[in-house]
Amino acid sequence: MKTATLRLMAALLGTMLLAGCAPPKGPDAPAQAQAHPDSSSWPELFASDLANAEFPAGVWTVEDGVLTASEDRAIWTDRDYENFTLDLEFMTAPGTNSGVIVYCSDTADWIPNSVEIQIADDFAEEWAQRPATWHCGAVFGHLAPAKSAVKRPGEWNRYTISCMGREISVALNGEKVTGMDMSLWTSAKTNPDGSEIPPWLSKPKAELPTRGRIGFQGKHAGAPIYFRNVRIKENTP
Repeated sequence: MKTATLRLMAALLGTMLLAGCAPPKGPDAPAQAQAHPDSSSWPELFASDLANAEFPAGVWTVEDGVLTASEDRAIWTDRDYENFTLDLEFMTAPGTNSGVIVYCSDTADWIPNSVEIQIADDFAEEWAQRPATWHCGAVFGHLAPAKSAVKRPGEWNRYTISCMGREISVALNGEKVTGMDMSLWTSAKTNPDGSEIPPWLSKPKAELPTRGRIGFQGKHAGAPIYFRNVRIKENTP
């Protein structure tokens, strides 16, 4: 019996390797545990009463721990962050197009003066037909995710976004989907792979500061977005 079991284990391992899959690191090590940190002890990015947030009055609200907006107006931290890991959950609705904004140096004109990690309902035809750099998990307009890993509207997703200097890493629902070295984006017109950058993103990412506000885009394109369990850890480079 012992010999048969060992043979079965060896056969399974061989099948995994032939398929290009790495064997699990242990019986209790699911994919999500490898991609996302245990952030339960990290401080919340925003206070429950939003006292440390900046946003237009009445637009953003928190109910039962869920943050959402009634208009397409962003919410911002009241101070800058540099070298950090942001861990959060988000839920889309049909047609949602939103984002997590980092390194923002001008909240009044944030689109060219920040980096946006895209949130989108990739199941909606409107967004599915857009360039891959508009899909969920992308650095919007600049770098497409390795795959679409977002869940259908109405289900909670998990994001872990690590920002260390010019290196940005994005994990979505247990998988690393994006890794960017901002220093390679020296043009405001074309990405390193030759694809076009939307004209409203008018500053090369290589020239942006790596310190700034963190924010969330509001109810953009008429569809809501929901956030919860938003926590942050400031890192030492």
